[in-house]
Amino acid sequence: MRHSLHRMTQTAVLIGGLSLTGAAFAQSQSQPQGLYSGDELMDADVFLAENPNEDVGDVEDVLLGEDMSVQALVIETGGALDLGDTHRVVDRDDFTLKTQNADDLDNLDYRVTLDMTRDDIAKLPEYDNDWWQNAKGQARQAWTDTKQSAKSAWQSTKSATADLLDNASDALND
Repeated sequence: MRHSLHRMTQTAVLIGGLSLTGAAFAQSQSQPQGLYSGDELMDADVFLAENPNEDVGDVEDVLLGEDMSVQALVIETGGALDLGDTHRVVDRDDFTLKTQNADDLDNLDYRVTLDMTRDDIAKLPEYDNDWWQNAKGQARQAWTDTKQSAKSAWQSTKSATADLLDNASDALND
C-alpha cells in the first residue's frame, strides 16, 4: 500500500511541476515589452502591411476593456482635412504597433500596421453609437460568462481535490 501511495504522490508532484513549468514558459513568452504612451499613440500614423509606405489614416481612439487592456483602435481613414473621413474599429488582433525612438520620451513615436487591405478596412465596423452600445452589451455578457465559468471551474477543482484527498486518506488507512 505504501508503494502505491508513494507512486501516487510522485505522480502528483510530477504533474504539478510540469504545469508550473508550462506556466513559467508561457509567462516568459509573453513578458511585457515596456510602457506605451496613450497620448503618443493618439494620432499615430496607420499603414498597411502589404504596402508599408502607404499612410491610410491615423489613430483616433483607443478602446479599453474591463481589465484596462487594449481591445481595439479606432482609426480615422479616408477623406481630407476631416471631410469625408470614416472612423473604423480595428480589433487588437489585426494590428501591430512599432515604437520608434523608445529611449527618448520627447521624440517617442508609434507606427501602427494593419494586417489587411484597403477593402478589408472598408468592411470594418464603423465607430458610431450603435456599434458602441452593441460592444458594451457583448463585453458585459462576456464578463458575466467568464465569472460563471470561473465559479464552475473552482467548484469542479474543489470537488476533485476533495475526492483525491479522500482516496489518499483511504489508502493510508488500509
